[in-house]
Amino acid sequence: MKRVLAIIVISQFFCTSLWFAGNAILPDIITTLHLNQTFLAHLTSAVQFGFISGTLVFALFTISDRFSPSLVFFISALVAALCNLAISIEGIPAMSVLLFRFLTGFFLAGIYPVGMKIASDYYQKGLGKSLGFLVGALVIGTAFPHLLKSLTSTFPWKYVIFSTSALSVIGGLAMVLLVPNGPYRKSGQPLKLTSFLTGFRNKKFKSAALGYFGHMWELYTFWAFVPVMLTAYKNHHQDSTLNIAFYSFLIIASGGGACVLSGMLSQTFKPKSLATLALFLSGLCCLLSPLFLSQASEVVLLVFLFFWGLVVIADSPLFSTLVAQYAPEESRGTSLTIVNCIGFAITIVSIQAIGAIATQISEQYIYLLLAAGPIFGLVALLRGEESPLELNPNRTHSRD
Repeated sequence: MKRVLAIIVISQFFCTSLWFAGNAILPDIITTLHLNQTFLAHLTSAVQFGFISGTLVFALFTISDRFSPSLVFFISALVAALCNLAISIEGIPAMSVLLFRFLTGFFLAGIYPVGMKIASDYYQKGLGKSLGFLVGALVIGTAFPHLLKSLTSTFPWKYVIFSTSALSVIGGLAMVLLVPNGPYRKSGQPLKLTSFLTGFRNKKFKSAALGYFGHMWELYTFWAFVPVMLTAYKNHHQDSTLNIAFYSFLIIASGGGACVLSGMLSQTFKPKSLATLALFLSGLCCLLSPLFLSQASEVVLLVFLFFWGLVVIADSPLFSTLVAQYAPEESRGTSLTIVNCIGFAITIVSIQAIGAIATQISEQYIYLLLAAGPIFGLVALLRGEESPLELNPNRTHSRD
């Protein structure tokens, strides 16, 4: 079982490196295609919109419940890699870049939620710990293109695209060849177009899903704008030697450790209690952001962004655990997928909203808007029955 989890985690990391590949090379794309800085919001939203469309199709046709999830993962990883590779075509127009980023996002719908489905087919007990590793892999995979960009700064920007596409193919092959269908998978589920609605009839499922939606309002917008925050600081302090790509990687990737830690803690404390605490802390970071983003000290800014990077994602595996646990067993994959679909739809609104007001008000105040998500999520969670930091009376461990 441990070997299987390691393969799932590595495959997820390799494949999700496609997610922010475009963001990492955005300055090069802007220079090559003669675009303006607002292209960041459009580029990020194209991937998110593709992911939303993909998750909607996958959920509507119950793809990961009707077919082998490992095969679905492999096909999605292969096609997503090809779409990612396409933006390296010489002389490609801006609209085609957005189209291929959309298609990359579409097939990421067969990677991220399907990877969680595969994990839940292997681990019913101790699922929180398993998903902690899995979401941690997503976080590091998301950050990885920034590291590639930092390491290959003297090479053509297309090297980032070549590398992430190759990793996606390797990850897909590892999943389909080394991870058979899990022991808890219910195979051969019939097509039922309303399956994705079933989970929302469960009050606990609904509460977890609403909390997740509030979390998503903040998460991807924060990730997308970390380089913008660092760039703004560097522009105001001309003597700064801040490596924007490298620190963007570190700030985002640090959340991977937070996911693993929160997953481990969910073995002792209730996942809902931990998610409530993390969501409160990330919301507090949103509210305090004007104070820290206007700091002259580079160290103070980086410490704040690192802390924000930890708490903004720490609740993600916890929400996924709650959704998987409360979802109907026969449509768990579809339930995870539709919750992802709605959550990522919310990220588009958030990213576009921040992008729209960025030119209207002082840059250190724009991230106050992100606090709306954690506040909404906290209200949904606090309607539940569990008390924060109450010990989990049903402590369980994953199978070895």
